[in-house]
Amino acid sequence: MGISIGRVFGMLRYKGVEIEDTFAELFTMWAGRVLITAENERWALTAARVATGFASSIIGSPAEAGIEGTVSPRETPDGRTGVLIQIYNTTRTELKRQMIARIGQCVMTCPTTSAFDALPDAKRRLKVGRSLRLFGDGFQKRDEVAGRRVWRIPVMEGEFIVEDTFGAKKAVAGGNFLILAKDSKSGLQAAEDAVEAIRKNVKGVIMPFPGGICRSGSKVGSLKYKLPASTNHPYCPSLRGIVPESQVPEGVNSVYEIIINGLELEYVKDAMAVGIKAAAEVPGVVRISAGNYGGKFGPMKVHLREILG
Repeated sequence: MGISIGRVFGMLRYKGVEIEDTFAELFTMWAGRVLITAENERWALTAARVATGFASSIIGSPAEAGIEGTVSPRETPDGRTGVLIQIYNTTRTELKRQMIARIGQCVMTCPTTSAFDALPDAKRRLKVGRSLRLFGDGFQKRDEVAGRRVWRIPVMEGEFIVEDTFGAKKAVAGGNFLILAKDSKSGLQAAEDAVEAIRKNVKGVIMPFPGGICRSGSKVGSLKYKLPASTNHPYCPSLRGIVPESQVPEGVNSVYEIIINGLELEYVKDAMAVGIKAAAEVPGVVRISAGNYGGKFGPMKVHLREILG
């Protein structure tokens, strides 16, 4: 079953689930992409998870970051298991600072790892490895691995290999959709299925919130306090009947949000479509919507009816 042809009160339907005729509001950020390799997948993933910690939203975190996926040893510069991560920030300066900190503190310290640039075609280059080389205290050495300029930094285990420069490019942040469900069990199952489907089927994107799922979506500003963001009260089920602007219909008692960043707008669109379709398969899902600020916050709009058409 696909989307119904008719529209009723601004709603479409996909497999019986209401799809609100609305849009997600997206914006640009600077992104870096790091390929972490290690002796085995366990340690590559360990480094990747630690390096992308405390990076769910730039509103309150120093960066936005997440794991993109694993890479076969056949596709890595050193022939070892790899994991791709993406790191986002509002400026190149802050992105460079975060990449140096996260690679230096979380990857270099992790057993057996190396770090390579995964945006080799990016015109903007950040001197990340060149900065980290100083940790070698004068004992570091230049070298090449698979044609890449790297630094070999002596560490107690052996050597940490890091590429000299890393690419940075303008990427897309803020792709999102909301899952409105009758209860938290069905809502969480739908969100988990959406995340799994996106990770399995779409490349070039990350979902920076814990496990790819956000339970505490925010709005810009605050009604009462001097805060840059506060709870998205129109979508809080406990406030239905209390706030006149509530967007939570009767029968909905749980709302989860999936937030997606990607290297290209089309990647984010694909991820949103794949995730929405997976979520709609779960019994108990009542409606799918998206977060926006009336088009005033981000320059890009992704309409749900278009990506599901």
